[in-house]
Amino acid sequence: MINVSSIKQHMYCPMQLYIKNHIDTSERENYRLAIEIKKLKIDIQDLIQKNMRKIKKDMAIAEIENILSENIDSYIESTTDSIKSMDIGLETAQIKEIKDNSYFNIKITSLKIKQVMLTYDKDAYAVMDMFFPNCMYSYMLKDKTLDLIGVCDKIEIVEGKYYPVLLKSGNPPLKGVWNQDAIELISYAILLEEEFDTDIFVGFVDYEKIGDRRPVVMDVTIRKEFFNIIREVKEIVENRKLPNVKKSHKKCEICEYKDNCLKN
Repeated sequence: MINVSSIKQHMYCPMQLYIKNHIDTSERENYRLAIEIKKLKIDIQDLIQKNMRKIKKDMAIAEIENILSENIDSYIESTTDSIKSMDIGLETAQIKEIKDNSYFNIKITSLKIKQVMLTYDKDAYAVMDMFFPNCMYSYMLKDKTLDLIGVCDKIEIVEGKYYPVLLKSGNPPLKGVWNQDAIELISYAILLEEEFDTDIFVGFVDYEKIGDRRPVVMDVTIRKEFFNIIREVKEIVENRKLPNVKKSHKKCEICEYKDNCLKN
């Protein structure tokens, strides 16, 4: 089956997808590392949610931040040590980024919690659903008809409606979302529609670096683009079709395959 991760790879560079599927064999380690980092981020969100139960409406912002931060640092340290023991390439810079993003998220969340508690005159426990709706994390989705499989970062369920959510640590565009993020999101939306026999009209991309959630409307245009891309991905992955690629100075200069790829 085609994995949604292959669609993401194609959106970045079709040639890179070809090489990683038919020439390079080290991609498995990168995939394992990405999964472990995703799991760590989800666990951090769970810790923040548990800590939120202790917050009272009369607390100051600094006290709220301290409570939300409880056990976060020690958990990151112990979990990243465990990931390092797997020998799958976790770097110090990545650990720092995880910590920085987590504490930035805590600061933003603290401000929002304080505002909501003041507005409704309630303790944090009473307004938790506004910050942490009923959801499923790292949910495996599969569609045999499309021959597509993937693990959605987060699925929020509000009043019986399903909303796919992507968690992204990279820099977002000034407006909207990156096209590859939109296509990844529609992939999960279509899988969700099949899994739960429902219609998905909107999904979200959470850009953690700036603490911003951005919507993506699942309209006809993006659905057509998705089906065109998945056909191209199947040609590369299953039929070993060599793609035609336009060179991008920005992407090619940092690509691990640039010497062989550009030479040929």
